[in-house]
Amino acid sequence: MIIISPNALNRIEQIRSEQHLDNKAYLRVGVVGGGCSGLTYELDFDANFNPDEDKTQKTFEVGETRLVVDMRSFLYLAGTELDYSDGLQGKGFHFKNPNASRTCSCGESFSV
Repeated sequence: MIIISPNALNRIEQIRSEQHLDNKAYLRVGVVGGGCSGLTYELDFDANFNPDEDKTQKTFEVGETRLVVDMRSFLYLAGTELDYSDGLQGKGFHFKNPNASRTCSCGESFSV
């Protein structure tokens, strides 16, 4: 499971509203190769995902927010908390990943 903090949920809903997306759009969370530690996080909305047609993806619901994660990424993200901060120490989404053995100084990439 992926946990989403209340701050992150609020920001996700703000972005959804700004982009004029309805509640049917899934938040796609993923991991791709890159960054100084080897792996980076991806966040985007997927308005075309249909869980009835694609059973190879893992889906979750947190409040009104529906998430979709490909199975490869889920192996890296299980138990991760997605948070959002707008403070002086870095504005944006932050992943608290218990599977990461090392992260870069900016926090945008990790390794396991």
